[in-house]
Amino acid sequence: MDTGAESGPEAADERGEPRRWLIMAVLSAVAFMAQLDFFIVNVAVDGIGRSFGGASTPAMSWVLSAYAIVFAALLVPAGRLADLHGRKRMLLAGVAVFTIGSALASFAPSLPVLVAARTVQAVGAAMSVPPSLGLLYPSFPPRQHALVVGLWAGVAGVAAMAGPPLGGLLASLDWRWIFLINLPIGALTLLGGARLLPEVREPSGRPLPDVVSTATLLAAVSALVLATTQGPQWGWGSPWTIGLFASAALLAAVTVRRGFTASAPIIEPALFRSREFTAAALALLSLFAGFAVYLFGGALFLQQVWHFSVLEAGIGIAAAPIVSVCFAVNAGPIRRRFGRVLPAAVGTLTMSAAAGYWLLTVTDVPAYWSAMFPGLVLMGVSGGLSQAPLFAAAGALAPDRATTGSAVLNMSRQIGSAIGVALLVAMVAAAPSARTFSHAWVLQLALGILASVSVLLPHRRGVADRAHRRTTSRAAQR
Repeated sequence: MDTGAESGPEAADERGEPRRWLIMAVLSAVAFMAQLDFFIVNVAVDGIGRSFGGASTPAMSWVLSAYAIVFAALLVPAGRLADLHGRKRMLLAGVAVFTIGSALASFAPSLPVLVAARTVQAVGAAMSVPPSLGLLYPSFPPRQHALVVGLWAGVAGVAAMAGPPLGGLLASLDWRWIFLINLPIGALTLLGGARLLPEVREPSGRPLPDVVSTATLLAAVSALVLATTQGPQWGWGSPWTIGLFASAALLAAVTVRRGFTASAPIIEPALFRSREFTAAALALLSLFAGFAVYLFGGALFLQQVWHFSVLEAGIGIAAAPIVSVCFAVNAGPIRRRFGRVLPAAVGTLTMSAAAGYWLLTVTDVPAYWSAMFPGLVLMGVSGGLSQAPLFAAAGALAPDRATTGSAVLNMSRQIGSAIGVALLVAMVAAAPSARTFSHAWVLQLALGILASVSVLLPHRRGVADRAHRRTTSRAAQR
């Protein structure tokens, strides 16, 4: 791997980069900002609509959808370009774009300007998130990779869980603070990144990603997320929704075909030869669909059914990120003691356990400590246990594919989140009550089981393959 003149001595030796923990802080800030802004706006949508003259729900949905669509669509192309042209360069450019978008959003005079600013934010987030994980591996010695990836994933997971609580707190002052808070964080991240981060890129002479597969991937992900996020508004049977889903499937098929025929496809099939990586991508899709149901649904339930204020709802959900942090900071010891598969499987099933608990205990009568709080603790355990080993699957790839692998995993996470929000909106569109929200918790329960199966199935196949080889070997010896 060409680390460039800026990287100094080889970073990936047994000692690692001397300033590696400062580098970790910078990269964690990047992951935190990008993931936080996907969920932080949810609890402030009503307030934003009122400030723009009572904008309609379909119009307001674009404040969420614009970020989701652009972020998910650009992750993989941005990751490939970062590998080619420099991860540090791409990350700093992305943070700058994200900060500019945050400034535009905080001072937006109208809803169209706010939606445009959210689009700019999403471009910056997509540019910065894949190289943030790709820069961790060269900065730390291999023995610390499980620890730092766990911390990075934990920070991103805590950001997602902290979105509603922090959004509720800031929206109780003014919704514009949701975006203003990014400005000092972005400025400090730019200064720290410019001074601390090494430059890492692929060896010179590598071709640019195939134009056709890049374009079809962008269009496929955009069509899929657009259909998913707008389906509840347009109707799942509308020609627009059906047409977008069909287009997404066709474009995805073209992307896969180009993966086998183009000389430099945007997503190389070799990435998915790793069972660990493929399983992680599928599990993250299911896991974050379930997390979106919980995060968005929890805030809506507390406000619409139990009639909590925005601030009360935000504080009420805070138990989950606090518990998640406790597990995330111990990701390294947990992996050394139990391996990668068991924590991921237990974490995904714990999400199902939380949904099952809410199904049994939550009613229309407020009972936060006995009915809601224990499930939130379980969700914190789920996030803290499951995310670190799943994102660590990028480390199973060749070092010069870590950023692209991170982009694919993050794309799975974002598509899953968009699907979860859309399904939740469709389920609770009727008069909100514990009964209508119970459908969402059933969905969350099923998604947790599906994520766990995605984690365990390749492992079981691997065990079966090894057992078969041992049996064959003994038979040959006899």
